[in-house]
Amino acid sequence: MNWLDKAIAWVAPEAGLRRLRARRAADLVRLAYEGARTGRRTDGWITTGNSANAEIAQALTKLRERSRDLVRNNPYAARAVVEVVGNAIGTGITAQARTGDANLNREIDSAWSEWIEECDADGQLDFYGIQALVARTVFESGECLVRFRQRRDGDGLKIPVQLQVLEPDYLDQSKTQKTETGYIIQGVEFDRVGRRIYYWLFGSHPGEVTQTSLRGNLVSARVPATEVLHVYRKDRPGQVRGVPWLAPVIITLRDLDEYEEAELVRKKIEACFAAFVTQPHGPEGPSIGPATTEPATGKRIEAFEPGMIEYLRPGEEITFSTPSHVAGYRDYVAAKQATIATGLQLTYEQLTGDLSRVNYSSYRAGLLSFRNGIEAFRWLVFIPMFCIPVWDRFLSVAFTAGAIPEPGPFKAEWTPPGFGSVDPYKDALATLNRIRTGTLTLRQAIAEQGYDPDAQLEQIAEINRLLDEKGIVLDCDPRRVTQSGTQQKELTS
Repeated sequence: MNWLDKAIAWVAPEAGLRRLRARRAADLVRLAYEGARTGRRTDGWITTGNSANAEIAQALTKLRERSRDLVRNNPYAARAVVEVVGNAIGTGITAQARTGDANLNREIDSAWSEWIEECDADGQLDFYGIQALVARTVFESGECLVRFRQRRDGDGLKIPVQLQVLEPDYLDQSKTQKTETGYIIQGVEFDRVGRRIYYWLFGSHPGEVTQTSLRGNLVSARVPATEVLHVYRKDRPGQVRGVPWLAPVIITLRDLDEYEEAELVRKKIEACFAAFVTQPHGPEGPSIGPATTEPATGKRIEAFEPGMIEYLRPGEEITFSTPSHVAGYRDYVAAKQATIATGLQLTYEQLTGDLSRVNYSSYRAGLLSFRNGIEAFRWLVFIPMFCIPVWDRFLSVAFTAGAIPEPGPFKAEWTPPGFGSVDPYKDALATLNRIRTGTLTLRQAIAEQGYDPDAQLEQIAEINRLLDEKGIVLDCDPRRVTQSGTQQKELTS
């Protein structure tokens, strides 16, 4: 007990006893958890108890800038973003209306198909291209903003609303304060119960090259939260802003860059063929090869020529440089690459493209964990934060514009593209068995391949009708021929 404990125990024995019990309990916790101890192994380990928003506020700008620089210049970072976006989005996450009314479904799907071709406010991408751009921005910058842009009747759009994709730099990070109706955290305004009500956005990108002529756009303005989608991976409760996915490996990527550059410089030095001449009679001896004089120092510089033979005077000798060889380069780089892949939740093979260390089974097993992470991002982040709100706004504006007969709300069935197959034949057999056992429907199987089930079935029906009309029997027609090649019994009406 220190002097304060003794004083409290003398004045208030019960309070002193409670204080002593709490101190003993804290000592037991420190002993039970090795990670909570202090000592030589944990000296210099600085930790904080800050909230997610406090931590992000201090680091977000620098993390974002370094992440973008790595994606631009580091081959592993560039490949990582392609792997994640390619697997998560692929050719696009498709939607089919599910209203319970087949005719209404067809009308909504038809209007949706027309709108997704012209939904980009920049006029360059379709809805699936926007999906890929949003996912890439979330990976690279940690978050992405998508703003709904309502259009006028004279703009020539059947459904007058478009999507504008914005980098998170548009969000005024300096806005953190209390308000009369709630509070603002890093540019996101909340009401008293914690609902997002406004985003403070700049009129143009703060880093735009034409910013000198757009001074007024450096002032942020309130935009209703109903007009902005904020897409990011939420890693901690209460987290308002997203963090670049490269954050855990930024230093490792940079270190690997510098190590490879140092190794390259060493190799260049090793490749330099240098000779040192010892002349007992002084520098006035004869030249061994063609000689020039260094203007700055006046020293003689000689060069060797291929096939040259030169005789030296007695006592003269030539010593060649022999740079030392450093082993372990490949092992060190591979270890760092594996660390980077782990931090990005990729496999080593995905990050490097090196398949020399795996076989078929181990490669497929390694992809399982990665694909679980991709599925989590699709269904827990991307679809609820981006796809569903876009669908709901489309239904509302489409009904107002007279493109669909009912306002909804109607649910959509979202179907991400299937993952690439390492062994298509075995995967096809597995799909067939799942359909036959009832664990997968034909509609789901078609959607997993990235096709519209309704359109696919209509095409199959049309092809079957034409085959029957012309009396053609193909061995790939399951209505006529079994899988073993035996002809089926005649179809009955």
